[in-house]
Amino acid sequence: MPALGQPVGHDVRVTQATSADAGRAATGRAVKLDQLCAAAVDIALAAARDVGGDLVGDHLAAQADEDRVVTHLFEALQPGYRGWRWAVTVTRASRAKLVTVDEVCLLPGPDALLAPQWLPWSERLRPGDLGVGDLLPAAPDDERLVPAYALSDDPAVDEVAYELGLGRHRVMSRLGRLDTAERWHDGDGGPEAPIARQAPGRCGTCGFWLPLAGSLAAAFGVCGNEFAPRDGAVVAADHGCGAHSEAVVEEPLAPLPPVLYDDSRVELEPEPAS
Repeated sequence: MPALGQPVGHDVRVTQATSADAGRAATGRAVKLDQLCAAAVDIALAAARDVGGDLVGDHLAAQADEDRVVTHLFEALQPGYRGWRWAVTVTRASRAKLVTVDEVCLLPGPDALLAPQWLPWSERLRPGDLGVGDLLPAAPDDERLVPAYALSDDPAVDEVAYELGLGRHRVMSRLGRLDTAERWHDGDGGPEAPIARQAPGRCGTCGFWLPLAGSLAAAFGVCGNEFAPRDGAVVAADHGCGAHSEAVVEEPLAPLPPVLYDDSRVELEPEPAS
């Protein structure tokens, strides 16, 4: 096997890369594949095996990166790295025949098995993740919240409350309330829940329905029926279940008495004349 930097003097079949970015220099012009660098498969393979050992597989392609700069791709045999490739970049000086190695690295191919894209914890959080002792502080610029004084209709009250710090510091903004209403309406306490579709009536007409205060009072309330599946939970006015206060169970109809016939006397009818 040739050593690194050994001149290459034999021809090797080259497979051009299919990437749209391959074969273009920084200036955007098309780059011609350098034949000496492209033929340096043995040099690239030796460099790849110096790093990856027996986990380097067959030669897959050679792509032109820039003038006299070519990257050779080899199959990666590491368990769990399906579709990954060893990438060995080689180059040579102008008018020189000596090919040298620039770098060796492991890169994902177009069909590679990749880990999910990293997300910050605030975007990974899901309902139910908060446990006992966990803290979930709201961001200072949380768009779901606004200063409490922003919702008062009396400027004098706003000024006094702001100066004295009365009440809650922040309350839900209009956007926060709309998001909450949409989430509740689309959830298990909304009209599309399977139990609501079979309900004899809607929660808004039920005696156990406790409406919320504020702007959501007309659309949402809390169920107060201990036998209902949503007891103590928020339900939409158009939700429903079988525990509706006005549900009526139809009484079964009494069976009709049997019809009695007196067949003790039989009247014979004469046969019609033929």
